[in-house]
Amino acid sequence: MTPDSFSDGGDHLDPSVAIAAGLAMVADGATIVDVGGESTRPGSMPVSIEEELSRVLPVVSGLVDGGATVSIDTTKAEVARLCIAAGAHIVNDVTALSDPAMAGVCADGEVGVVLMHMLGTPADMQHNPTYGDVVAEVGGFLDERAQAAVSSGIAASAVAIDPGIGFGKTYAHNIELMRHLRAFTNQPYPVVLGASRKGFLGSMLKDSRGQTTAKERDGATAATVALGVSMGVSVFRVHNVRLGADVATAANAMVPQEAHEQETDRT
Repeated sequence: MTPDSFSDGGDHLDPSVAIAAGLAMVADGATIVDVGGESTRPGSMPVSIEEELSRVLPVVSGLVDGGATVSIDTTKAEVARLCIAAGAHIVNDVTALSDPAMAGVCADGEVGVVLMHMLGTPADMQHNPTYGDVVAEVGGFLDERAQAAVSSGIAASAVAIDPGIGFGKTYAHNIELMRHLRAFTNQPYPVVLGASRKGFLGSMLKDSRGQTTAKERDGATAATVALGVSMGVSVFRVHNVRLGADVATAANAMVPQEAHEQETDRT
């Protein structure tokens, strides 16, 4: 529900169009529809609570009325509170509960929570991001934030973690995180992977395809889904739902049985 998100910004500004698009995603195989009213692409700037609410509340309500399981993508406790009241089931927070009131809102609402790692803010996160060991540092941050969420009254079973592909990471950092997804799926929380159509995939394709738009990266996105399934990722945030669902289903059928057993033991 933004004019400036990197892939589909401006496509769904009319609430009725957004609701129809969300319900079509459910028909295509989405188990969760994520609704956001503030872009988090590199260089984006925050919007006011009032503006964000005007964008997302009608869509959350319409999707819930249509039977969808809705995730509200927000960093603001007040936006989360009102969307939970409208029926949202999950809060997807790219700042991992940085708003001091957010944990209490989520605990009181008894909703699921996605905690994501981001270095800096969307406005500055791609200004020379630096790590000593990106996998260890991202994993440590997520473990600390998950423990803080549980200490704040959020049920451990309601917490999921997201390594934040593309959020304050270079191409090399993103590749390192993708290669070591097991470091996250071995933690006691489901992992959410949001690699769909992102810039590092464009970098991968540049030698063979030249410059690509975000919507031309669905094939590369499919590779991230297949890899994630093989490493125990639980939730995939994608733009092309039908393709993502098909790839996840097929990849899951081919994952060695021992990997399935490891995942069952973890959950």
